[in-house]
Amino acid sequence: MTVDIKVRTVLRPSTSDLWFLSYLPLAISDGIATPLIPLLALQHFGASAFAVTIIIAASAMSQVPFTILWGNLSDRVAHRKFFLVGSFLATGVSIILIALATNLLTYFWLNVVEGLASAASAPIGTMLLLETRHKRWWPTDIGLFGLISGLGTTAGLAVGFVWLFVIGLNEPAIRTMTALLIVSGVLALVSAGIAWAWIEEPASRVDRRSVSDLVHLHRGVVERIRMFRMRVLGLIDLTRSKAERLPGREYLFLAALGLMSVGFDIFYGPFPVFLWRDARFTDAGVFVVYLGSAAASTALFFHSGKSVEKHSPKNVFLGSLGGRVLLMLLFLWGPIYVLFGLGSPALLGWITLLNALMGVTWAFISTASTIFLVRLVGRSARGRALGMYNAFAGAGGLLGTLLGGWLFATFGVYVAYSTAALTVLVGAALLVPIPFHMFQLPHHAAHHYHLARSTRATSPSAPLVALGRRP
Repeated sequence: MTVDIKVRTVLRPSTSDLWFLSYLPLAISDGIATPLIPLLALQHFGASAFAVTIIIAASAMSQVPFTILWGNLSDRVAHRKFFLVGSFLATGVSIILIALATNLLTYFWLNVVEGLASAASAPIGTMLLLETRHKRWWPTDIGLFGLISGLGTTAGLAVGFVWLFVIGLNEPAIRTMTALLIVSGVLALVSAGIAWAWIEEPASRVDRRSVSDLVHLHRGVVERIRMFRMRVLGLIDLTRSKAERLPGREYLFLAALGLMSVGFDIFYGPFPVFLWRDARFTDAGVFVVYLGSAAASTALFFHSGKSVEKHSPKNVFLGSLGGRVLLMLLFLWGPIYVLFGLGSPALLGWITLLNALMGVTWAFISTASTIFLVRLVGRSARGRALGMYNAFAGAGGLLGTLLGGWLFATFGVYVAYSTAALTVLVGAALLVPIPFHMFQLPHHAAHHYHLARSTRATSPSAPLVALGRRP
C-alpha cells in the first residue's frame, strides 16, 4: 500500500481543522488588550511609568515557568484538549476581572493570574497541531497559525480604535476602556467555546524533545508591547537535554541577542506612557500607532523570509538592527514635535510611520536571528541552542522592560531611548566577529531547511506563542 504524502491528511480523522480558528478570537483579544491594559492603569489608577512596567514584567515573569509546567503536565495527562480549553476560559475570566478591578494592587495581581492562565495555550496548542497533522505539513500549518496571529492582532487593534474613536467618542474614557477590555475577555471565552466544540484528542503522542529542532521559539508576527512576549514554547526542556557545551561563537551570538532584547524592551516597556503622556495622544491615537507596527509586520513577514533565504542572514540581521537604532533615535524629542504640535494629527501620522518602520525591521530581525542561529550550530546542538535562545531573549526582555520603566520615570525619554539605541548597537557589534562564510548557502539548498521555512512563516508576537496571549 502506498501513501501519497502530498495529500493533506491528518493522522486521525477529525471533524475538521477549524479548531485552528479557536486562536483567532484570542488574537483579536490580544490586539485589544496589549495597549489597553497600560492605558487603563495610567488613567484609571494614576499609575506611574515605572508602575506600568512592573505590571508588564510581573505578568511576563509568571508565564515563563508556567509555560513549561503546563506543557509537561499535558504530556503526563491524557487530555490536551482540556488544558487548552481551560487556558482560554481562565484567560477570558482574568481579563474581565482586570477590567473590573477597583485598585492598582488588585489590578497588578490579576495581571499575574492572567499570565499564569494564558501560559498553557502556546505549548499545548503547538503539540495538538503536531499530533494531528502529517509531519510534512508542520511548517505550513505553523505558518497558518502565524497568519492567524498577525491578522487577529491587527484586527483587534482596529476594533480598539473604532471603539474608542467612534462608539465611545462622547462617553467617559474610563467607562469606554473598561467596556472594551471586557469585550477582550469575552473574545477569549469565545475561543474556549470554539476549542471545546472542534478539538478532538489526538490518537498518538509526539515527544516534545523529538521535535525541538523543528518547532522553535516563535518571536511572533507582531512585536508585543505590554510584555516581552518571548514565551518559552515548552517544546525544549533544557533540564532534560544533554549538557552539551556550545562553541564560543554561539555564546557570542546569545550574548548579543540578550543585549538586543534588553535594548528593544527598554524602548517598548514605557512606550504606551510615552505616547499618552509625552506625545499627548488620545487613547484612539495610541491604538493607531500600534496598528501601524502590527500591519507592517504582518504584511512583510513572508517577504522577510524570502529575503533571508536569498541573502546572508547575518547581513539582513545587521542591516535591520542598524535601521532600528536610527528609528529609535528619531522618536526622541526634537523640532518636529514643535512643528507638528503635541497631540496633533500630523504628529500622530509621524509617530505611526516610525512605529510601522519599526515593525518592518522586526519582521526581518525575528526571521534572520533564528535562521542565523540555526545555521550557526550543528544539528545535534540545535535543540539546546534554540532553548538557550529562548532563555536569553526572555531574560533580556524582562530586564529591559524594568530598566526602561525606571530610566523613563527617573531621567525621561531622552535617556531611556538613547540607552535603548546604544544597547542594541552594542549587541549588533558583538555579531560582527562571527565568520560570514558560515552563512553562505546555495539558494537551491534552501528547501532542505524546514525550520527556516517555519520561521519565515511565523516570526516575528509567536504563531502559537503569539496566539497564546500577550513580546
